[in-house]
Parts: sequence; structure tokens; C-alpha cells
Amino acid sequence: MEARENAAATLFSLSVVDEYKVTIGGTGAIPALVVLLSEGRQRGKKDAAAALFNLCIYQGNKGRAIRAGLVPLVMGLVTNPTGALLDEAMAILSILSSHPEGKAAIGAAEPVPVLVEMIAGGSPRNRENAAAVMLHLSASVRQSAHLARAQECGIMAPLRELALNGTGRGKRKAVQLLERMSRFLVQQQEDAVDPRVQELEEIERQLAAFGPGVTEADVLQQLGAL
Repeated sequence: MEARENAAATLFSLSVVDEYKVTIGGTGAIPALVVLLSEGRQRGKKDAAAALFNLCIYQGNKGRAIRAGLVPLVMGLVTNPTGALLDEAMAILSILSSHPEGKAAIGAAEPVPVLVEMIAGGSPRNRENAAAVMLHLSASVRQSAHLARAQECGIMAPLRELALNGTGRGKRKAVQLLERMSRFLVQQQEDAVDPRVQELEEIERQLAAFGPGVTEADVLQQLGAL
């Protein structure tokens, strides 16, 4: 275990250099780091998480990490009551959510309640990362489901507060997400047709079909006879 932890620390140091991100990703080190993040001791987990974050900055490594099972693992860290590695897990989620496979894997983990909770009461950095993940989910194939769930979880008030008092990045993400939520809510209202409106539209169609001289009362009588 100690040898694996030392290797993770070395990979963390090397992964800071952009040129090494590509090289390390091609060696098969990413699955080993994911295993260490799952099974290692605290120091090894921390170095593994930091190395994985650095490596996943390179787009080509994101798919490797996702296919190695990183998303369920970091989702477990996000919901861990101890809060161990929470900051690292949120940072990794934020960067993986920009990848199509990552977006799908995160969405499958039912993340919205914990993301809304994080936006409402997390640290400044975790709030902005949670908003970033939520923003990517709101542009996925399941965007309506995610936005509806966010509305149920009460996302609007925390988003407004983040837009006013968050970090610079957090404010930008919150404003973008508020715009998408607003468009979604307007669309929901437009889609929810009032039955009385449907009845009036049916009367108008019947009036047009019966021709001139026919009153609304005549149509209602005809409809009642059906």
C-alpha cells in the first residue's frame, strides 16, 4: 500500500505539467488511481484525488477516468457524512460534468438534491462547483427531469443568493442557471393548458363548424347532448 501511495504522490507532482497529463493517461495509471482513491489510506486517497483532478483537465483523460468508475466513487464521497475529500470530489465532478459520458454518469446517480444542498450551504468553492455541475446537467438529454427536480428541491433561492454573493465564477454559473430555470418554468406554464381554455377553444371550433347565426348557448346545448 505504501508503494502505491508513493506512486500516487509522484503522479500528482508530475500531473501538474500539461505535457505529462497525456503521457500519464496513456500508461494505464488512471484506473490504478481510481482504485487507490477507493481503497487507500487517507494520504493516498488525497494524492490520488489530486492527481485524478489534474489528469482530467486534459479532455482525453476524462473518458478514461469515467470508464474506470470514477463518477460513482466521487458521488459517494460527496454524500459521505464525514465530509472527507469533499472539496476534491466536488472539483472532480465539476470537471467531469463537461464530458458527455461524465454528464450521463453523474445524471444517473440522482445528484440533484445533493447539488442543491451544496449550492445552498457549501463552501464558496463547492457552491460554484455544484452550480457548474448543475449547469451542465441542465444542458443534457435529461435536462427537463433535472430542472424539474431542482425546482422541487428549492434551488431558486440559493441560486439567487449565489448570484449576488458567490465567487466570480459562482456568480456567472448561478446567473446562467437562473436563466435556464426561468425558461424552463415559463415553458412549464405554457405546457400546462387550463381545461377552461380547452373548453373555450372547442366552443370556437363548434361555432365555426355550425356557421353564422349560431350562438354560444346553442353550441353548449349541442355539446351537452353528446
